[in-house]
Amino acid sequence: MAHRPTLMTVHAHPDDETITVGGTLARYAAAGTRVICVTSTYGENGEIVVPEIDTPENHARLGEIRQGEMAAALLALSAEGRIEHRWLGYRDSGMMGTPENDDPRAFWQSDQAEATGRLVRLVRELQPDVMVGENDFGGYGHPDHIRAALTCKAAFEAAGDPTAYPEQLADGLRPWAPAKLYESVFDLSRREDLAAELKEKGIPSWWEPPADETAEQRAQRE
Repeated sequence: MAHRPTLMTVHAHPDDETITVGGTLARYAAAGTRVICVTSTYGENGEIVVPEIDTPENHARLGEIRQGEMAAALLALSAEGRIEHRWLGYRDSGMMGTPENDDPRAFWQSDQAEATGRLVRLVRELQPDVMVGENDFGGYGHPDHIRAALTCKAAFEAAGDPTAYPEQLADGLRPWAPAKLYESVFDLSRREDLAAELKEKGIPSWWEPPADETAEQRAQRE
């Protein structure tokens, strides 16, 4: 059976796939490419931005809710259900300095080699030709985005190495080296256009820098 061209994208939380590469997923799925979306965590520590459902009960089951949202998002991107999905199975790490970030189940606290091994297994099983991950800064510095970027890059480099994770070869998998790895980025000029539009409409934006931000801090943020 001939190998079908395959694209794999790797993300931190449910919704990251739609925000960063949703158009890419939809386009390639519609063109007949095999498209696989990998999500590292269940997003348990995210925000609930709809006041009517922002309740303690829903926060307690937010991971479950976001799994449902994940499935719905992929159907919205490909109504024919052409986008496959896999979980890495980690817990949302929250932000740096929060109790959630210290949770031993958190993605940020995971062993890097073990996390890489989980993704290597998926790469060898599903055989993507192209992988797309986060940039090294993790988009905006979120620990799960940083860890997802590191894991994606490490798996891309290790999956084709027969000496890496040899126990997987004993399970019947074989080395597979994807041809290309891309990082998802957000054009700075477009970001500034969106921030200006939000400001004009009186909508708060996390892109808006603090009023007392120095030139050095701005350079680091950008």
